[in-house]
This record gives sequence, C-alpha cells and structure tokens, in this order.
Amino acid sequence: MKKTYVKYLLLLVVIISLNACGEDFLETTPTDEIAVTDLQETAEISPEILESTLRGVYTMMYDLGTGGLGGHNDFGQKATDIHTDLLSADMALSKNTYSRFRLIAQLIPTVDFTYNTGNYMHWRYYYRMIRSCNLVISSVGGNDAPITNANRFTMGQAKAMRAYAYFYLSQIYIPEYSETSTILPIYIDSENPENQPQSTTKDVYDLMISDLTQAISLLNNFTRTQKYEMNKDVAKGLLAYVYASMGTSDANLKAKALAEEVIAAGYPLTTQAQALGGFNDVTTPSWIWGVDIDANTGKHLHSWWGQMDLFSYSYAYFGDTKSIDKGLYDLIDANDVRKGQFLNNPNSGWYLAPYNKFYHPARTPRGTGLYTNEDYIYMRADEMYLLSAEMSAKEGLTSDARNRLKQLLALRYSNAADYAYVDNLTGQSLEDEVYLQTRIELWGEGKSYFAMKRNKATVTRGSNHLFLTGQSFMYNADELTFDIPQSEIQNNININ
Repeated sequence: MKKTYVKYLLLLVVIISLNACGEDFLETTPTDEIAVTDLQETAEISPEILESTLRGVYTMMYDLGTGGLGGHNDFGQKATDIHTDLLSADMALSKNTYSRFRLIAQLIPTVDFTYNTGNYMHWRYYYRMIRSCNLVISSVGGNDAPITNANRFTMGQAKAMRAYAYFYLSQIYIPEYSETSTILPIYIDSENPENQPQSTTKDVYDLMISDLTQAISLLNNFTRTQKYEMNKDVAKGLLAYVYASMGTSDANLKAKALAEEVIAAGYPLTTQAQALGGFNDVTTPSWIWGVDIDANTGKHLHSWWGQMDLFSYSYAYFGDTKSIDKGLYDLIDANDVRKGQFLNNPNSGWYLAPYNKFYHPARTPRGTGLYTNEDYIYMRADEMYLLSAEMSAKEGLTSDARNRLKQLLALRYSNAADYAYVDNLTGQSLEDEVYLQTRIELWGEGKSYFAMKRNKATVTRGSNHLFLTGQSFMYNADELTFDIPQSEIQNNININ
C-alpha cells in the first residue's frame, strides 16, 4: 500500500512537471528525480495515469508560460499563430499602446538571436512538447515497442504530437526546405538528455513522416472524447502539411491524397453564417482540431482572445490591435461574405480589425475578462479543401483544383456568377487564386506563414502596418525566419 501511495505521488510530480517552467532549456527530462521506469510502473497499477500524462501534453498548447517567458505574449500554440501571421504580413499590428507583439511586428527578433521573444519562446515551447511526448513514448515501451491494444492509442497520440512540434520548428527556424542543410537537434529518447547536434532537414522530415504515418495506423478506430485529442484525421492533416512543405511533385501528390482522405471523413465546410459567427465554438462541425476553453482553462488577458477580440476586456480593444493587411483586404471581393469579417470604418480606432470574425458571443465591446465561451481552433475542414486545391493546381490537375476551390467559394458568395471566373483559371493564375483564397479564408488562424512559404511568395506590408510600411520581403528572407536562440547556442556545444 505504501509503495502504491508513493507511486501516485510520483505521478503527481510528473504531471506537474509537464506544466512547470524549469531552468533547463530543452528540459529533456521532466525532473531530476523521476525516471521513466517510475511512470511505467505506476501506469501498470493504474493505466489511466498515462492518459492524465498525455492530457498534460495537450495542456501545453494553451497554457500560460509554456515558452518560458511568462509574459502576455506567451500562451502556447496560439501565440505562435500570432507571431507567424505577423511575419507573413497578412496580419498588421495597426495600433500599439502596450507593445505586445511590437518586436515581432518590427522584425527585430528574427535578425537577432539574443531576443528571447520569439526565438527562445517558440524553441522552448516545442522542444518542451517533444520532451514530454518522449516521456510518454518511453513509458509505453519506447519508439520501437511492440504495439498492443493497451498502448496503441497512447503511442499514436504521442508520436503525432511529437511530429506536430517538429513540424512547427522546421517551418519557423529554417528559411526553406533543403534536404542537406543542418537545422534542428533531434530528441527521441527521454532517457538520453545529452545535447544533440543539428540534424539535416531530411532526417527531421523522415522522423515527422515516420511518426505521423505510424500515428495514423495506431489511431485507427480511436474515438476521442475531446476535440483537443489527436485522432487519425488530425494526423493525416498534419502529414499533408508536412508533404506540402517539401515542394516536390511526389510530395504534392501525397499531400493532396491525404487532404482528400480528411475531406472524405465527413467534416463539412464552414457555412456562410459560421464564417461570421465568431469562430468561438469547438463543437462547430467543420473544426477538426481545437480545445474547449472553459472555466478551468479561461486565460483572461494572457491568451489569444485577450490579444485579438474587441468584444473582450482585451489588448485588441484598448490599444494593441491586430488587423487584416489593407492590401489583402482590398483584394476581397465586395460580394464575398468574408469582406464583412473586418471593421471597415477608417475613422474607427479599430479599422480592419476582425470585428465579425473573432468575437465573444455576447458581443459587448470590452465586455468580458474571462474567456469561457471562446474556444481555440487548431485545424478545420476548409484547410483541407484549400490544400487539396493548391496541390492539384501545382500538379496540373486543373479540374480538381477548380472544383475544390468552388466548393468553398459557393459558401462565401450568394451568387454563383461571382465565382464563375474560377472556371477560366489555369496554370499560375489558378495557383495564385488558390493562394489568395487561402490567405483570405484562414486569416488570423496561423496558416498564412506556411502558405507563404509553400508558394514562395514575396509579401508587401500595406498602409495600415505601424512598422516597415510598404516594405517587401521574400518568403525566405532572414527577417521572416526565427534564429536558434542564444541560450541554446550557449548551452549546446554541438550547435554551430
């Protein structure tokens, strides 16, 4: 009995460690005292312990301070989404009173590795996620463990989450895909905390593809109880993005096939009404992956909603407004319902803010300081339609690209004549249109940066950007890619 009690105490320490901010930069082990064997033995007594540990991994995606800074810019995945949207220039910091996200809007951290905001924060967050996934994987036998009914769903989720973390690292810390370039240290063993050298891009991609391919198989027949959990459709969507980021013809076709599989799973497109409905409800049928923000997870100002929503007691309302780039807004057709997502009042202090896209259901300006009715979106069906169309256009599958694009546009216009022009698009003009519609449809959802890189675009900052107005940057510019942070270089002798 005493031994069992001690094991439960050990579990508590492990779970807490998953959410604590430690001093060790990569945090390749959760504590100095808990070994993988402790978690393994404890899980044998009570298998649900591993589920609790896995929930701790998911919690990192929306918890405060997961990037090690603890400021109001540091709140997991959605903090990354704002950073990358600002880098893509589709999101403009149009008002800046409290200097939240000011540095990244000025493109300062991306050219100076000593800045923690951005460089350190994202590096720590994703490697902390990797460390935690490795702990879970080790606790069920390790990377090559025989798969049983008892561990397959846990292993599948942990491997998919590990790949998710490496994918974001591979996108924001390298300027473009190149197999032979050395980029990220690879960690796949929670019991080998020694600093690793940089691996090649090919090695990182091979790991992501392997993890996600295994996860898709392992998660077959997995029925999740919460939408924040990885299922095989989320894993397929992530693998589609991995392949799409490679840019080869073979990879493009694989990305298209995976996107089509997710579409076939039955998630409907976001309706016209939902496009103006606030994007605040995880039960929305088109949402493939997201999390319910309730009374236990509500994050006040220190959150994505605290940065974006005018209908909350937020930075967005009081002086750090994020708006759609004026140039992008001007490209939205007047009859497109998405034009109405943004406040078109030049005399307003919130010109082109997402007034009708992201908002609290009560719609009371600066109305609430507890965001319990505003959920986080990570992936939705519309992305897969657009990704399939993009890959089809790039591979000359013109009819497929047109059809998927028109299916989306049919829910953004009331009159088919408004999007009939798609039937005349071919080649580069079709690719450009899919890219444009991706930027419009997914504005503010953390996807514009990846689309910019896939399409090798040059972005120009519109007139409503406070900083670097009118300046243009290529997708692989130094200013648009984070640097390996100073702390990692100082602590890891294998990093050059």
